[in-house]
Amino acid sequence: MGFVFPRVYPILDASIVPPTGRVEYLLRLGGSLAEAGVMLLEYRNKSGTDAELLADAEALRSALPANAVKLILDDRADLVSATGFDGVHVDSGDMSPSEARDLLGPLRIVGTFGGSEALVPGILSEPADYVAIGPAYATTTKQTNKLPIGPEGVRRLREQAGPGPVLVAAGGITLDTAPAVLAAGANAVAVSAAIFRTPDPAAELRRWIAALA
Repeated sequence: MGFVFPRVYPILDASIVPPTGRVEYLLRLGGSLAEAGVMLLEYRNKSGTDAELLADAEALRSALPANAVKLILDDRADLVSATGFDGVHVDSGDMSPSEARDLLGPLRIVGTFGGSEALVPGILSEPADYVAIGPAYATTTKQTNKLPIGPEGVRRLREQAGPGPVLVAAGGITLDTAPAVLAAGANAVAVSAAIFRTPDPAAELRRWIAALA
């Protein structure tokens, strides 16, 4: 995979999308994020119907040009081709990275959960382009029973992984804490609430990109 991960990318959770006017909202949001310089975005919809997910994905793909922005679908490897997205993120309990790779082929992005206190056994042998680690800090946008690992945990997982694998830290990261997480060994930070629960997500993303450059 020739894609180079940006230092920060947003995770858009469907819970922040209004129940009415979804398509218009996502077209506006996606357009503003594209103008802000987003290079990668993950869309997460744990509870919506397939029809809702496909409609949301179509709006995002329309607003975020494929030649400039990679789109990752959470969980649903079976819908990646239908959405025109560029890849999938699968967690434990979902399809395995190997199954996702078999379904999507060699050119799409496959990511998975890599560990918190320690790397998931065997995870580095999976055909994944990146592994997510964390939660780095306490998070309110994704249910988890795992304790925050902080920069020290990120450093420990980098030592276990070695220099090659792409590690994406997630969970409760703010612009104040992101530099320490990156310095500890994460290639990128994935952020949800700190960007999307602000009055102007695009302006906030632009601020993150500038600060972490």
